[in-house]
Amino acid sequence: MIRAYTTILAGLALGLVLTAGTARADSSIRVENAWARATPASAKTGAIYLTITNTGTAPDTLESASSPAAAKVELHEMSMDNGVMKMRPVPTITIAPGQSLVLKPNGYHLMLIGLKAPLKEGETVPVTVTFAHAGQQQATASVAKIGAMHAGDSSAAAPGMAKPGRSSDMPGMPGMQH
Repeated sequence: MIRAYTTILAGLALGLVLTAGTARADSSIRVENAWARATPASAKTGAIYLTITNTGTAPDTLESASSPAAAKVELHEMSMDNGVMKMRPVPTITIAPGQSLVLKPNGYHLMLIGLKAPLKEGETVPVTVTFAHAGQQQATASVAKIGAMHAGDSSAAAPGMAKPGRSSDMPGMPGMQH
């Protein structure tokens, strides 16, 4: 009888240990509307954009991201300073409680570095984002056309071709691929 109770207690303890690892999957963080821009065949970098919503009562921090599509993924911010575009990695991004943060062109984004293959319009890219409290969240980014400014922006021309009259996917930055 004592042996049975010991076995039950050991099982319960193991169950608690196993569920403690998944307790980080906090439902107060939602990752939605993930998308990426198609890239030229020779591009070594790309970007993923998405919306993060914190429905909780405490802030949470986006600490990192990864994707099998690239050697590494960095959190980046693009900004304009006196007419000069600046892009820089940022260590973390905090999402306030009750707020949404939209990672979008010309702002915060996930920079794919060392692309393993071009991102092709109509395909998808898996991404994992890791938060300080919510842990890892999975998303799938749909790939829009080169130069797209929002999800679902598809090309009327052949897939992977830039819009006529545009030499770049970033206005005012000839030759700059983002």
